[in-house]
Amino acid sequence: GARRAAAPAGQRGVFPAALRDYPGADRLPRRGGQRRHRHRHPRRGQRGGQRLPPGPPRSGLNVAAPSFRGGRFQRPAAGSKLRACRHYPRIAMRLSRFFVDQPLSLGQHDLPEAQAHYIGRVLRHATGDAVQLFDGSGREYLGELVEVGKRNVRVELREQFAGQPDSPLRIHLGQGLSRGERMDWAIQKATELGVAEITPIVSERCEVRLKDERADKRLQHWRQVAISACEQCGRSSLPLIHPPLALEDWLRGRDDDLRLVLHPVAAPLASHAPPSRLAFLVGPEGGLSDDEVEQAQAAGFHAARLGPRVLRTETAPVVALAVAQQLWGDFA
Repeated sequence: GARRAAAPAGQRGVFPAALRDYPGADRLPRRGGQRRHRHRHPRRGQRGGQRLPPGPPRSGLNVAAPSFRGGRFQRPAAGSKLRACRHYPRIAMRLSRFFVDQPLSLGQHDLPEAQAHYIGRVLRHATGDAVQLFDGSGREYLGELVEVGKRNVRVELREQFAGQPDSPLRIHLGQGLSRGERMDWAIQKATELGVAEITPIVSERCEVRLKDERADKRLQHWRQVAISACEQCGRSSLPLIHPPLALEDWLRGRDDDLRLVLHPVAAPLASHAPPSRLAFLVGPEGGLSDDEVEQAQAAGFHAARLGPRVLRTETAPVVALAVAQQLWGDFA
């Protein structure tokens, strides 16, 4: 189309007649008026050619990780910066804690390649960062990263101390085999709650069937779930994760002081005498059949309930373990 004729010199910079009376018209940009320079925008840190004064310091940000100096751990110096990836905000770091599947002692150790990749490439730790390691023996170690490469990480362990003690109540959980995330959730939370052993149980109503190579992969995955839970919760020993067993095989090997099968119609859990070794049997998504409950009772199991409501297969072990630890374990 034809180009619009330029406005007379005396009318440049004024609003069109249709917009003069519009609410907020005084805040609209005027045609032909003076343009703001893009480098003078207030959000760019300048206003009217003058640099804005610095704002107050942001609490909790740009804090360096703890480090070794003089043979002891020290807090970061005031004003020190945290190493952070440029794509993420800088945040305060806590002492990272890792499980190492090899015997540890004071001195220098080369970490396994997979763990070295996780520490150096994923978490982006650098030389001089302080770490805490444990090997499942009940001992904890404080040390410093002395070498961080693409495929190798070397740590120098300088302090050793006793880790978190295990619960005086030794619990063996027989967990009905369930699908992916539900089984992971049960193992993770049972580990956090201090379970000593976990055996996945294959029962009549299980919807998951694991064989050969697939069973081995799931077992390694469950053990890694337990390791991650120990790293997070501060536990110094790992629970034993057994390969899946048929229900009748698991029942045949039980000799615990108290053996309980969870059932919605039974006596409360607190009605039993305090044991030192406890076995829990939890059914899968569909629950245990009546024949399986009778089979468990014939093997010395007592039926116990956790309340008036029916709990899901991943919720039941969490509640049962928490109640047992409160009654007879280290929650009391």
